[in-house]
Amino acid sequence: MSGPLSKPGKAIEARGLTKRFRTGRTHIEVLKHLDFDCDHGEVTMVMGPSGSGKSTLVAALSGLLRPDEGTVMALGEDLWRKSAGKIDRFRLDNCGFIFQGFNLFPALTALEQVSVVLGYQGLTKSEARARAKIALDEVGMGPRMHQRPSELSGGEKQRVAIARCLAKQPRLLFADEPTSALDTENGMVVVGLLQRAAKEHGAAVVIVTHDPRLEPFADRIIHIEDGRILDDVRTHKDSGHAAPGAPASH
Repeated sequence: MSGPLSKPGKAIEARGLTKRFRTGRTHIEVLKHLDFDCDHGEVTMVMGPSGSGKSTLVAALSGLLRPDEGTVMALGEDLWRKSAGKIDRFRLDNCGFIFQGFNLFPALTALEQVSVVLGYQGLTKSEARARAKIALDEVGMGPRMHQRPSELSGGEKQRVAIARCLAKQPRLLFADEPTSALDTENGMVVVGLLQRAAKEHGAAVVIVTHDPRLEPFADRIIHIEDGRILDDVRTHKDSGHAAPGAPASH
């Protein structure tokens, strides 16, 4: 008889992260020998005041900003020992990003916003459009898929950005202040969709925010201040908690 299944490895495990920025003749240490980890299928919320180092942390974890010291094991790979080109490829293949500014192309429809990114992953045009339509339906934007950003509300733009992220089927999803430009209703819809990315797609979701409205949707809340983790708390909330107004699951 075979033994019990071994616990899968951490999605991300970082140790001793340190990052300094030069200001004039001095250096400011934004991350101070910080340790961090997160799991697949969970929403990890990183909270802290402006300037606490939370966005720098996510940039280091996702291959966007090289730390001065420390290691990042992402999906079992030593991220910062890779070449720049291989880090770019790792992000393309495995990571999804959602920012407060939406980062949509003004001339493209919602469908094109999603499908063009899939083309970079090697999908044919028809495959990309099919997967893009599924992702847009999932976030409730199917009926608006032929609209351009100028014809969409802020909440709709953020849903398109999430669809673009989900269509890549990322194993790691990073969201930096994803609700800061949205009202309460749309913010709850957006965080509900991010939670579903963890629970239904198995992604490790890391959300950087200072918005306390998002706390009920987290499996784990890490408070960071002055480049150090102050506390790391598991919420023990019902993992099936869904945001009001979030589109129904398919």
